[in-house]
Amino acid sequence: MLSLTQVPSPARTARIAVSALFFSAGLCFSSWASRIPAIQQKLQLSEAGLGMVLLSLPMGLMLSLPVSGFVVARYGSRRTVVIACLLYAFLLPFLGVVSFVWQLVMVLFLFGFAGNLLNISMNTQAVNVEDEYGRSIMASFHGVWSVAGFSGAAIGMLMLSFSASPFLHFCIITALVWSIVFVAYKYLQVKDIHSGSNTPVFAKPDSTLLKLGLIAFCCMVCEGTMFDWSGIYFIKEVQAPQSLTTLGYVAFMTTMAGGRFAGDWLSVKLGKKNMIRISGLLIAGGLMLAVALPYIVPATIGFLITGMGVSSVVPLVYSAAGRSGKIASGVALAAVSTIGYLGFLFGPPAIGLIAQALSLRWSFTLIAFLGLGTTLLAGFSRIEK
Repeated sequence: MLSLTQVPSPARTARIAVSALFFSAGLCFSSWASRIPAIQQKLQLSEAGLGMVLLSLPMGLMLSLPVSGFVVARYGSRRTVVIACLLYAFLLPFLGVVSFVWQLVMVLFLFGFAGNLLNISMNTQAVNVEDEYGRSIMASFHGVWSVAGFSGAAIGMLMLSFSASPFLHFCIITALVWSIVFVAYKYLQVKDIHSGSNTPVFAKPDSTLLKLGLIAFCCMVCEGTMFDWSGIYFIKEVQAPQSLTTLGYVAFMTTMAGGRFAGDWLSVKLGKKNMIRISGLLIAGGLMLAVALPYIVPATIGFLITGMGVSSVVPLVYSAAGRSGKIASGVALAAVSTIGYLGFLFGPPAIGLIAQALSLRWSFTLIAFLGLGTTLLAGFSRIEK
């Protein structure tokens, strides 16, 4: 294992460059999210109408998954990540200038497609850098993405205070991201690991990748539920006052971001498999605390614990998938992402159906058991200790 002083200087530089790409990706997405209400008002969309329109983004994401794996394996992650990041940022201003619903649907589809191409290629770059380091650093890259989420939300609030239009706001973000890409490009890893001529570009995911995908599925159901339902849980079950309805979401996001920066150090100390096992227990324990004691203080503590549990699972799974060596890294990441994103996309709607039939507390109880599934699946998976 390499110490920090033993890490080659090009690897450290590459880590900064890849981190900059993760920041750019998070900044683009959070900038779009911060202006959704303004775009909804401009197009006079109802909540139901907006929900249907927003489905076009995950549809583009899902359809891009097999394409992304092939493109990264065929052309390399360095070339792909640059084109994808430039395209992702380029599409952003079009979201701010749309005048009709069909235009928003079309651009969101392309935005989701480009976003996932960026996701697979930059995670492949992250796997390359991690291989150079010889130790776990994947979680810190995802932590940078989370920090970018906070930054994008803050910039969005600033733009609103100056009454800047979404188009102007997005143009500024695009210019910033393009500048980052042009600086970072030459420091990226040229060659992907497991990309030799003997590594197949197309192959059926084996049981190892399937189990990793199921771990990601369980975790991303939990993550998606917290994104979409934490505020509603605080309103309906915790019955928090209006000023505290977002407290649970903020608590979850804070520990999820912070946990990603601590996750690499902890995974080295505890081992990746043990880290995922503990994370599943934290997810289950945090959610059950919020279910058993639906009051402001214990529910907030529960969401804080859940955020810690969620924080490192997906980065560790991506790291294990990208380093599997049986198929090209980009293809392995795309395979695991496909299974994982199914949980992220379809989990929250399922929670709504269960909540309508029973209650939101029963829904969160089910999610707690899925969190526990992360622990159980890790025990049967081939993840380096």
